[in-house]
Amino acid sequence: MSGLRILRAYLRFFLWRFRFVNMVLSVAVIGTVAATTVPNLTREALPSLASATNVLGASTNGSPSNTTNGTNAGASLPSQGVSQNATSGYIHTSGTKLMNASNQEVRLTGINWFGLETGSYAPHGLWARNWNDMLDQMAQAGFNTLRLPYSNQLFDPSSKPNGVDYAKNPDLQGLSGLEIMDKIIDGAGQRGMKVILDRHRPTSESQSELWYTDKVSEERWMSDWVMLAKRYLGKTAVIGADLHNEPKGAATWGDGNIKTDWRLAAERAGNAILEANPDWLIIVEGIEKHESHYYWWGGNLTSAQNAPVRLSRPDKLMYSAHDYGPGVYMQEWFKAPDFPNNLPKLWDERWAFVQKQGMAPLLMGEFGGRSVGQDLEGTWQRTLMQFLKDNNINYTYWSWNPNSGDTGGVLKDDWTTIDQAKLDVLAAYSWPMLDKPKAAP
Repeated sequence: MSGLRILRAYLRFFLWRFRFVNMVLSVAVIGTVAATTVPNLTREALPSLASATNVLGASTNGSPSNTTNGTNAGASLPSQGVSQNATSGYIHTSGTKLMNASNQEVRLTGINWFGLETGSYAPHGLWARNWNDMLDQMAQAGFNTLRLPYSNQLFDPSSKPNGVDYAKNPDLQGLSGLEIMDKIIDGAGQRGMKVILDRHRPTSESQSELWYTDKVSEERWMSDWVMLAKRYLGKTAVIGADLHNEPKGAATWGDGNIKTDWRLAAERAGNAILEANPDWLIIVEGIEKHESHYYWWGGNLTSAQNAPVRLSRPDKLMYSAHDYGPGVYMQEWFKAPDFPNNLPKLWDERWAFVQKQGMAPLLMGEFGGRSVGQDLEGTWQRTLMQFLKDNNINYTYWSWNPNSGDTGGVLKDDWTTIDQAKLDVLAAYSWPMLDKPKAAP
């Protein structure tokens, strides 16, 4: 039986819940754009076995070096009350609501635009069109928030942006990936949109189970976050830090293991960020497994019921989950005879309790699929959208990009045309811009 369990675990690790992105990049070469195929690049690339086991040998692989027996050395005990310096343009929390500086409720109904986290070191699609036109179209479509994935490798001097047609984007010529991020953030802010920065990967190669790897240490992870917090201090367009995308595998929650306890790591990083920039929301995703219950990567917040995240600024905490449909993986609940009526109970158990029990605001940070019709995937997607709306849950849809292989995007493959059927479903739950658009400088 032990061999069978090992085999099952092996198959689950390699086959369960991964989402392929097959894409064709156009690369600028001497003023022209040449088509280049990037084979088998995954949106949610599976971590290597080395990454899966690198929680051992902490002193040499970048993991936390101190070991505490369940004590969080990095997190202060929570204080009480609402933010005393909710700067104009920033957001704080009150119960399960997001509030602006005037204490008016707001909600995030946004979109993911990926690419900075990949070897392109730039948002995707800039080989096809101008970045300002892309942001104009997002704002016109009604998205008030942009979740912007990045990798730590983006900040290395050797990481040069590519896949950009500089004839279409002349103002990006010669910029680093971080400087392109600056441009996107400023552009989003000018249109009244808010930005959530998402540490999507440690390197451009793939995602990781834990927040650190043998290539990117916890210290680097935290110092890059602090760098960003300081860089965008006073820029009201940036409202939050999604600390690490989709913890999974070896990641635990609340067990006190300094090497794997994602809750403790989130507290350490969150408090360091708040010390540098007290205006940001700290967004903490779930993990994959609670006891014997597996769920989507980053989608299982069950453990937070008994072990909530403790920040020095409780009014800056926001939880996040990811959820996907049968187009990504045919989970057992999609085969249930009472589908889709079985879904609300499942969602309540895995992540929606955060909102319903009054713990904190919740962000559905990723969800998406190709179909919004009457088939299995379309039924799941429409049911989830209605559930988010009925329960006042914030969201950022995956994705704006059409080159997410298993979900597609709001844009069609020409990178210009809106998938109107998909947008109609999203538009049924849409919140106004959180800032007034500003005149271009």
